[in-house]
Amino acid sequence: MNAALLRRAGGSHLRPYLSAARLSFRRQFAYPAATFWGLTTNLFFGALRVAVLLALFGTRPQVAGYTPADAVTYTGLTQAFLSAFSLFGWYELMRTVHRGEVATELLRPHSFLGFWLAQDAGRAAAQFGLRGVTILALYGVFFGLKLPPGVEGWTLTLISAVLAWVCGFAFRFLVNCAAFWSPDAVGIGRFAWALMGLACGFLMPLAFFPGWFRTLLAWTPFPSMMNSTVEVWLGHAKGGEALGVLGVQAVWAAALLGLAQLVLARGLRRLEVAGG
Repeated sequence: MNAALLRRAGGSHLRPYLSAARLSFRRQFAYPAATFWGLTTNLFFGALRVAVLLALFGTRPQVAGYTPADAVTYTGLTQAFLSAFSLFGWYELMRTVHRGEVATELLRPHSFLGFWLAQDAGRAAAQFGLRGVTILALYGVFFGLKLPPGVEGWTLTLISAVLAWVCGFAFRFLVNCAAFWSPDAVGIGRFAWALMGLACGFLMPLAFFPGWFRTLLAWTPFPSMMNSTVEVWLGHAKGGEALGVLGVQAVWAAALLGLAQLVLARGLRRLEVAGG
C-alpha cells in the first residue's frame, strides 16, 4: 500500500515536467514551412562545410587523426545537432524576464529550473527528430557516414549526446540569467553563442586546433557540449577512454546545473528587491 502511494506521489510530482516536455515537443511541429526551410539551409551550409574540410585534406589521408570520412561524418553530426542544441542562440528565458512573464511562472508549484529543462528536452527531441535524423539520413545517402562501432558504440554515443544537451542547456540557462541584471542581455548572449560555437567544436573539429588551445579548452565545459559526442561516435574515444569522456561530461552537467540553480536564486532575489 505504501509503495503504491509512493509511486502515485512520484508520478504526480513528475507529471508537470512530462506535460511541459510533451507540449514543447508538439509545438515544434506547428510550423512545417519553417522546419523545411531551416532544414534546407542546414543542408546547404553543411555541403559548403564538407567542401571546405575536404579541400583542407587535399591528397593527405589524415589530418590530426581525422580521415576524409571522419570529416564528412563530423560535419553531418554537427549539422544534425545544430538545432537540437540551439547552438545559434536561445533567448526564451531572457524574454520572459524582460516582459515580466517570469512572475507568473514563479507562481507555479514546481522547480523553475526543472520546468525549463523539461521544456527544452521536448524542443530538442523534436528538433533532432525533424532535422537531425533527416540530415544524417541524407548525409548517409549522398556522402556516406561512418557509424558508431557496434551496440556499445551506439549506446555510448546516445548517452554522450544526452549529456552534451544537458551541458549546453545549463550553459544557455546561465547566459539567459543575465537578464536579471541587465536590461539588454541579448548582447551578452550573442557573445556567449559565438564562444560556444567555437569552443564546443562546431565550427571546426577541436583536434585541428593548436595543442595549447585544446589544453585550455579541456579545463572548460565547452568540449562536453559537442566535441565529446563526435569523438565517441567516430570511435576516436572507445572503451575505457569513452567512459572517461562520459564521466567528464556528467561532472560538467552536474556542475553547470548546480551553478545555474545558484545563479537563478541570486537573480530571483534581485528581481524581488527591484520589482517587489
